[in-house]
Amino acid sequence: MDYPIKKSEEEWKAELGPERYRILRGKGTEMPHSGKYNLDFEKGTYCCGACGEPLFESSSKFNSSCGWPSFDESIPGKVEYIKDSTHGMLRTEILCATCGSHLGHVFDDGPTETGTRYCVNSLSVDLKK
Repeated sequence: MDYPIKKSEEEWKAELGPERYRILRGKGTEMPHSGKYNLDFEKGTYCCGACGEPLFESSSKFNSSCGWPSFDESIPGKVEYIKDSTHGMLRTEILCATCGSHLGHVFDDGPTETGTRYCVNSLSVDLKK
């Protein structure tokens, strides 16, 4: 996909640092229950950790007990959905629609009226209060 924000992988690596780069650009995953935003419920907007684009409102965040921050909806048009069949599973990967950075995965097992659970790495986002 052609993203509005384009940088070389070397630029991303220098800007993000090793761990954020591994998650956002290398499609990595944090250890469960280790992320800064897992149990944080402050008000604000969760923005892409790579480009700063708003992705999720704090009003859509809930405690799923899965070990990663969970949201029941994204800001319309801000998340891209990609079929992911890695690790012997069929899932839907979520990417920032502005820069193509990996955020996590989305599942249809959410407990709210949307039925959706966006499972996001804390290092993939920054909370703007």
